[in-house]
Amino acid sequence: MRRSYFFLLAALLSGCAAPSAAPSAGPSPTSDPMEDVGFDVVIEGGRIVDGTGNAWYPGDVAIRGERIVAITRPGELNDAAARVRIDASNKVVSPGFIDIQSHSRFNFLGSGDGRVVSKVTMGVTTEIMGESTTNGPSSPQMMEDAGAGAGVTQFETFGQWMDAMEAHGASVNFGSFVGASTIRVLGKGMAMGEAGSAERRLMQEAVRQSMRDGAFGVASALVYPPGNFASTDELISVNGAAAPFGGVYITHMRSEADYFLEAIDEAIAIGVGAGVPVEIYHLKAGGQRNWHKAALAVAKIDSARAAGVDVQANMYPYTAGGTGLDACFPPWASADGALFENLADPVMRARIRAEMEVQTEPWEPFCSLATPEGTMPLGLELPEHRKYRGWWLSDIARDMGKDWIDAAMDLVLHERQRVSTMYFLMSEENVAMQIAQPWIKFGTDAGGIDPDRVDGLAHPRAYGTFTRVLGKYVREEGVTTLEDAVRKMSSAVATRLRIRERGFLMEGYFADVLVFDPGTVADHATYEEPHQLSTGIEHVLVNGVAVVTDGRHTGAMPGKPVRGPGWTGWER
Repeated sequence: MRRSYFFLLAALLSGCAAPSAAPSAGPSPTSDPMEDVGFDVVIEGGRIVDGTGNAWYPGDVAIRGERIVAITRPGELNDAAARVRIDASNKVVSPGFIDIQSHSRFNFLGSGDGRVVSKVTMGVTTEIMGESTTNGPSSPQMMEDAGAGAGVTQFETFGQWMDAMEAHGASVNFGSFVGASTIRVLGKGMAMGEAGSAERRLMQEAVRQSMRDGAFGVASALVYPPGNFASTDELISVNGAAAPFGGVYITHMRSEADYFLEAIDEAIAIGVGAGVPVEIYHLKAGGQRNWHKAALAVAKIDSARAAGVDVQANMYPYTAGGTGLDACFPPWASADGALFENLADPVMRARIRAEMEVQTEPWEPFCSLATPEGTMPLGLELPEHRKYRGWWLSDIARDMGKDWIDAAMDLVLHERQRVSTMYFLMSEENVAMQIAQPWIKFGTDAGGIDPDRVDGLAHPRAYGTFTRVLGKYVREEGVTTLEDAVRKMSSAVATRLRIRERGFLMEGYFADVLVFDPGTVADHATYEEPHQLSTGIEHVLVNGVAVVTDGRHTGAMPGKPVRGPGWTGWER
């Protein structure tokens, strides 16, 4: 009987990303997959980087159905029958990448493009959503407020939302945290102030049900209303409801700038108080005056971990962040959904201006941190504003004959939307330093885009996050090794979220597999010309189905839901 020389290592590691159950499909533990006749796909002659962080080794990979069924020494599958053979000579064969911070949820509903072309062409095979808001759970009022979108973009339960995305179809696997702001609106609407006991009970029960429906935990964004209306104690109580289900608290912290270190302390306090692990979204020190805090933040996380606190982080490899232009305004301006009315009211407008000019309370003043010369609005839709896409806010203000504060307020007021904006906040040195940390993972903080169907600008991270790490930071700068970069992109997320039977290149696991050229893999999207696909990712298989072949999307949509450890479906 021929056996993979990797079999022993696979057996030892098989519990890392799968908390209990054995694979529901694939080879029997007592059978030898090599004794069966024929495979759907054989990938031969590659350098296997298995997701463990171990050094690459030469080998062949066989796939039958949706599972990896054999990993052998080179040449052992030469005589095996195979429907498709992929020559991976001088290429890397690895697990697919897991995007821990995706915003592709509307790609997977209604008329959304479930192919998420920009994601799969940089090697993403699983997307994890949920920062701040999710499409469920919803109260009757939230459903009513959704209007024509009710039942399409808003759902009564988290589980119904997951079912709708599955019915829609996707090229990638998909899962989500439950949004803390969605839970907050469910309990208290858009009002400021502390949630009362009855409101908290409602919020906690919604979290419990979402965990049973497969959420990975609770995801907050504490710089945006209504998320930043929640107190530390409220967040502890909400996350406490997720703890018995194995939930993780993942957070866009209350500050990534002037109160960066204090925000890490709060995130840790929430995790410890609720009894859940803590994951920090897109770790960064925003604004030049705060760049020195990046090293202090890493030291703080290392110190907490040394003391036994499970805190980790993720990031994107760019010096610019992206959010709405409304993030330039103090949070109270958006309370009760009244932002546009406040911007139109001369008295309230003067109050907003005064807080932007002289900050009197803790909040994240994005325009001030990036400066008007580092703030670039992208999502301008009105005909009179479209020429300003990709301009600096300072130049827009000059062209409009206004100061930058009035320009920002008028753009948001007249557009009647957040206006997606890039803020240049971080230093390149800090980006490289963070990539090297052992507890770092990667997320795009973006939705999938088809460059042939898009108008306007976007953040290049939607196209190049993972390939930028492999090209710039691994091959060109040597910030980290290829093996460790792949680990951070795959198994590190799978083990963090307890995603079953994914994240490793391992016999019996789902066949989310990449073949890429380590010498040429690269991102091409720039801030000025973002809609450029990555190159070097030659083949992408999701659940054993080719989604990318020879660098081109096949149109296939074999993605499946991935769910957290509290999902009741595990019992079926």
